[in-house]
Amino acid sequence: MTSSAPAPSVLDLAPVVPVVVVEDLGDAVPLARALVAGGLPAIEVTLRTPVALDAIRAIAAEVPDAVVGAGTVISPRNVTDSVEAGARFLVSPGWTDALLDAMRGSGVPFLPGVSTTSEVVALLERGVTEMKFFPAEAAGGTAYLKSLGAPLPQARFCPTGGINAGTAPAYLALPNVGCVGGSWMLPADAVAAKDWARVESLAREAASLR
Repeated sequence: MTSSAPAPSVLDLAPVVPVVVVEDLGDAVPLARALVAGGLPAIEVTLRTPVALDAIRAIAAEVPDAVVGAGTVISPRNVTDSVEAGARFLVSPGWTDALLDAMRGSGVPFLPGVSTTSEVVALLERGVTEMKFFPAEAAGGTAYLKSLGAPLPQARFCPTGGINAGTAPAYLALPNVGCVGGSWMLPADAVAAKDWARVESLAREAASLR
């Protein structure tokens, strides 16, 4: 389906994009509802488990206020499968020309992953200005992103990887950071206990970081 209105930027939906690994398909919908209720509508479901695509499909069908996307997209097949399942954005940990072409042709917003200046410049050369910075903490954190801001101000980032509630505000304060990705609002014990009220509360705290 085509629309005359441009798709909203993933970077502008919320200050935090939850990075979700769904192990139990039954958790997908209540987990998504809790995140949305807490003010985090953009939800990245990583393609790391056998039920990931079904989780995207369920959230897309049953949680209308969620903007569900696919993460750990590493092949053109991942792109096709994710969009067919209902993903409204795509996130990759890195990129190749083939993967970038597939994401660009998908019709949905995408964030290709970068961790070096050369990768950023290569994407800018191809007309891509919004990217995932991964793995954020290991690749240099806020100091690295601050250093990129002066020579490459047109690049905007969603840093992901090792970020938590304590470090997120420093990233969000940078002018070239639109949002951050993380999973701290989804502690393993809360998910195991299906304590969706706690997830909602943590999501609300994350949504208020900016």
